[in-house]
Amino acid sequence: MWGKLRLMRVFGIDCGTETTGFGVVESDAAAREPRLVLKAKGAIRLAKSKTTPQRLKQVFEELSAEMERWKPEVVAIEEVFYSVNPKSALKLGQVRGVALLAAARQELPVAEYAPLRIKQSVVGYGLAQKEQVQFMVARLLGLAELPEPFDVADALAVAICHIHTAQTLMAQGAGR
Repeated sequence: MWGKLRLMRVFGIDCGTETTGFGVVESDAAAREPRLVLKAKGAIRLAKSKTTPQRLKQVFEELSAEMERWKPEVVAIEEVFYSVNPKSALKLGQVRGVALLAAARQELPVAEYAPLRIKQSVVGYGLAQKEQVQFMVARLLGLAELPEPFDVADALAVAICHIHTAQTLMAQGAGR
């Protein structure tokens, strides 16, 4: 199944109002043992002292620069989830919108995944805890240390989920 999967570079994003994580994962199907390869990871930390427009500008500029640097084929992002706090959901939606704009400005396709699907793909259990996701991301990428903060691990998990999904579609013949 892996042998049919072509090289793919995915830019994963985990949007947050304080920290937005990103990660670049590549599938290496040409290797003797097909594997996932970490190319980049990082966290955009937003200062509470800045205004909302300044914070959104920072997210846009930093994500745009990283997308330009790593030239992914696709951007994978977590779908909007419903929050108990409408104000928090609105703020998160603004950050997410800026992330989508950064991808659109570079004419990159965007794949969106529900949190349950991401966890199911990476951990095998849709209600997994953040620590479990972090641990499995490290295992799948062959990392010596856990990716931190959780936002970075979550961004890498979104990218891995997209690669797993593409792999499954290819195996089913739908990815042609």
